[in-house]
Amino acid sequence: MAASRNRAALAQFLRSRRERITPEHVGLPFGPRRRTPGLRREEIAVLAGLSPTWYTYLEQGRDIRPSPEVLESLARVLKLTEDERRYLHVLATGQSPPPVPTAPVCPDEVLMGQVIAAMGSPELPLYAGNVYADVTAWNAATVEWYTDFGALPADRRNVLWWMLTAPEARERIVDWEDDTRDVLARFRVAAAARPWDRRFDELTSLLEASSPEFRSWWSEHDVREQHARPRRMRRPSGEVVSMQLVVLRMADSVNSVVLHLAEDWTPGGR
Repeated sequence: MAASRNRAALAQFLRSRRERITPEHVGLPFGPRRRTPGLRREEIAVLAGLSPTWYTYLEQGRDIRPSPEVLESLARVLKLTEDERRYLHVLATGQSPPPVPTAPVCPDEVLMGQVIAAMGSPELPLYAGNVYADVTAWNAATVEWYTDFGALPADRRNVLWWMLTAPEARERIVDWEDDTRDVLARFRVAAAARPWDRRFDELTSLLEASSPEFRSWWSEHDVREQHARPRRMRRPSGEVVSMQLVVLRMADSVNSVVLHLAEDWTPGGR
């Protein structure tokens, strides 16, 4: 069941990424008879050095096992981001490949200094969550900056659910669409790593029934892994604060801690 689910997800992901590549992106002419969005299957196969029939089987979700080399070739031709490349491997093999080193947004020693300061500040949001984006513990500042998760039913204490369904989320998160898409893309990666986990199916069904944005964005198959990332929050006073979100993963656990670092905001200066 889990394997067939990931094969179906792999087929949908490959198709969505093929359709966003134009002939011009890979040096092919754009003919007047082209009706398919993006490249044709046979064009992807040729560019990746694969049999067109074999690649078609892959897009049809058949039970075939691409090698890491084939996956890397497809990632190159489809111009996948690093997060998309790793997601491709997870869907096809169940394992994430070694990451390609990238330059850090902030030097480690600076980031760690900010983390230590934030953990000792009662003024900044700090909450614990799990792979489903459920919020399992939070401080008082989280209630002030986000919402009172304790007032929600236990099965609705979920960041993604709140961002997609609560009107206050659109008011408090300045770049609401970009940030919500980001959380959704990471939710998809987490779901791919646990294809046997029914909790993801339950959440997906719930969100599909509750949010038109979820239905639209979920079909785009965007994926991102956990990285430190910016977020702009609007205070109740109207003040906009630029923050950096850092996720600390707990070893051998599905839980993590989300810290909010604010360089340009002074506690008490509201």
